[in-house]
Amino acid sequence: MKQVRSLFYPSLLLFGLLALWQMSATVANQPFLFPSPLAVAKRMIELHEALVSAHLPATLGIILTGLLISLILGVSMAVIMYKIPIAEKAFYPVLIASQTIPIIALAPLFVLWFGYGMTSKVVVTVLITFFPITVSTFDGFRTTKKEYIDLMKTMGTSRWHLFAKVEVPSALPSFFSGLKVAVTLSVIGAAIGEWLGAQAGLGYFSRRMMTQFDGAGVFAPIVWLSLIGIVLFLLVRIIESHFLKWRQKK
Repeated sequence: MKQVRSLFYPSLLLFGLLALWQMSATVANQPFLFPSPLAVAKRMIELHEALVSAHLPATLGIILTGLLISLILGVSMAVIMYKIPIAEKAFYPVLIASQTIPIIALAPLFVLWFGYGMTSKVVVTVLITFFPITVSTFDGFRTTKKEYIDLMKTMGTSRWHLFAKVEVPSALPSFFSGLKVAVTLSVIGAAIGEWLGAQAGLGYFSRRMMTQFDGAGVFAPIVWLSLIGIVLFLLVRIIESHFLKWRQKK
């Protein structure tokens, strides 16, 4: 019952926005430029087979591969910077600087370097998702209370036991916060990569529909991209609630 109540207001807001969109599209009466939600839904049904069978798997492969690489690199980098102060001084400014460069400006270069295959899109996705995972996990490690560390040391615990039982649990909330940001950004990264150059994928399909002046066709893969982001975010929430049961409100 509580979960139903929590969905009431977001559903009401979404319904209101869709109703406003439908009325605005009806008044504008330009379906090729500003399609209505009903027109987009109809087009999604018409393009369902092409989107789901060919383009959706291609985009999912890019997103999941990019996230996996970002998880491995991001967590490893966070641990290295936390354990080795010199590494923090060397890598942290570079991480910050890497986010000041517009990824969309580098994406065409990746297409030139790695071609129109999957690699260039994965690189774009990794560059976008790597930063929040690294920084959030690193900040989580630094929030470990010194009192807990001193207590474990006085008990004669090993470094590995201290890391696994104190420092990792302290970093988990921040890690999941960064991961929730990363999964939503991964969709954007995959779409940008496909938009600039690809042979398949939802971003590629949206661009192809734009060249045909099919407004509803442009929105159809965008809706699928949004759904992917929502599903991934909810999956992370479920995993987070499993590992951080102690944070759940009674």
